[in-house]
Amino acid sequence: MTMSLSLARAVADAVLYEGYLLYPYRASSQKNQARWQFGILGPPGAAEAGAGEEPGMFADCLLSPGPHAEVEIHLRFLQLQSRTAEKADDDDGGFSPVPELAVGASRWLSWDEAIAQEITVGPIPVAQLAAGETLLLPVDVPAGEEIEELGDGTGGTAGRLVRRRHELRGEIRLDSIGLPRGLQRLRVSVINTAEPLMEPRNRQDAIAGSFIGAHVLLSLQDADFLSLLDPPGWARDAAAGCSQHRCWPVLAGPEGQTDVLLVSPIILYDHPAVAPESPVALYDSTEIDEILTLRILTLTEEEKSEARATDPRAAAIIDHCEAMSPEELQQLHGILRNPHATEFPAPRGSLTSSGEDPPAWWTPESEALVQPSMDAVLINGVPVARGSRVRVNPSRRADAQDLFFAGQTGRVTSVHFDVDGSTHVGLVLEKDPAADLHEGYGRSFYYAPEELEPLEDGEGNQI
Repeated sequence: MTMSLSLARAVADAVLYEGYLLYPYRASSQKNQARWQFGILGPPGAAEAGAGEEPGMFADCLLSPGPHAEVEIHLRFLQLQSRTAEKADDDDGGFSPVPELAVGASRWLSWDEAIAQEITVGPIPVAQLAAGETLLLPVDVPAGEEIEELGDGTGGTAGRLVRRRHELRGEIRLDSIGLPRGLQRLRVSVINTAEPLMEPRNRQDAIAGSFIGAHVLLSLQDADFLSLLDPPGWARDAAAGCSQHRCWPVLAGPEGQTDVLLVSPIILYDHPAVAPESPVALYDSTEIDEILTLRILTLTEEEKSEARATDPRAAAIIDHCEAMSPEELQQLHGILRNPHATEFPAPRGSLTSSGEDPPAWWTPESEALVQPSMDAVLINGVPVARGSRVRVNPSRRADAQDLFFAGQTGRVTSVHFDVDGSTHVGLVLEKDPAADLHEGYGRSFYYAPEELEPLEDGEGNQI
C-alpha cells in the first residue's frame, strides 16, 4: 500500500493546486485577482449569499472487505493564508501595510498564499462501519499568525511580512451498508461546519473560511476497492447504485492495485498518473506544459520579477523554467517513436484485410488497404461501418465528456485501424443538432469497439 499511496499523492498534489495560480503568475493579472479552484467547501450560508460555494461533498465507493479489513482516511486541502507586506515607520517604530515592499533587490507583494493541510484518520475497522451508524470525525484547523521581519542590510528593520490564517472547522462522515456478494458501499462525506456566514462582506470573507482544493485519499488493508468506471459484470448493479456530489472516486496508484482510492473534485479515470515528461507543477488549469514553459521564457525581466514577488511557488516556476536544459525542454514535446524499430501487426477486425503478411509500418500498399469511410469492425458479431447506429457506453479511461454521453445513440462516420493494432470508431451523436455540420467537417467522437452497442444488423434492420 505504501507505493500505491505514494503514487496517488503525486496525482492528488496536482489536484490540490490545479488552478492555484495562473499564467503569467502575477498579482496584477486580472485572472489572478479573482482566483478560483476546484473543490472549494465554503462556510454554511456562503452559497446562499452568492459569496461562496456549498459546504459539502460526498462520494460512494464499493469495497470487498476481508475479515480484518481497515480503512484510513486522508483529507487534504489548502488553507488560505493572507500575506500583508508592512513597511517600517520612521518615527514611532510601528509598521504600515503597503501593496508592495522592496528591500534591496528583493520584492514582496501583499498577496493571498495557501498552505497545504492533511488530516489523517484511522485505520478504522470496516466491521465498525458495517454496524449501520454514521461515524463522525471532527476536523479542526486552528487560526494562526506568523511575522517575518525583513532587515535593511544595516542592522535595522525595513519592514515585515504578516501571514494570517482563519480557523477552519469541518467534519468527515462515514456511512456503510452491506450489499450482496459480500460488498460494502461506503459513503465518505466532507462538510464545512463553520458558523454560518450570514452576511459576508465579499467573496474574500467566504474563501478565508473555506476548504480549498478539498479531496480525499482512502487506503485499505485486507480489502479491495472496485472500479465505478469499469466494474466487473457481477458488480455493475451495485456500482449503478452509487452516488456522488461534487467529487468523483477513482482507483489510484499503479495499474492493477486496488487498495487506494482518490475522491477528487475533478473527474479523472482510474489509476491517473502525472506524465514523466512533466518536470514541474505549473498550476495553470489544463495548459500544455511545453506551450506554457515557452510562454514563461518570453516574459520580460520586470514581469518575472513581479511573478517572483507574488508567490514563492511562482518564483519556483520561473527559476525552474529558466534553468531547463535544451534536452529537458525537448522532452516536453512528447515521445517520438522510431517507425523503423519494429514492424507492427495488421489492423485487428478489418473486414477488408487481404490476409497477406502484415506490411511494414508504412508503404503506399499498406495505406491503400485502409479506408475509414468503408472499413468495418465486428461488434458483438455485427459488422459496424459508416452509417451504422450504435449506443455509447464509455468505459476505457472515460473522461467527463464521455460520461455525459453515456447511453446516447450515435451514427458511425468512420472506422480507423492504427499502427499499434487498435481500432477506433468515429461517430456523431444523433441528438446533436450540429451532427451533420460536424460530419461535414470531419469532426467525430472516437470510441473503442467494446464501448459501443450496435442498434442495427449489418443490413440496417433494428436489433
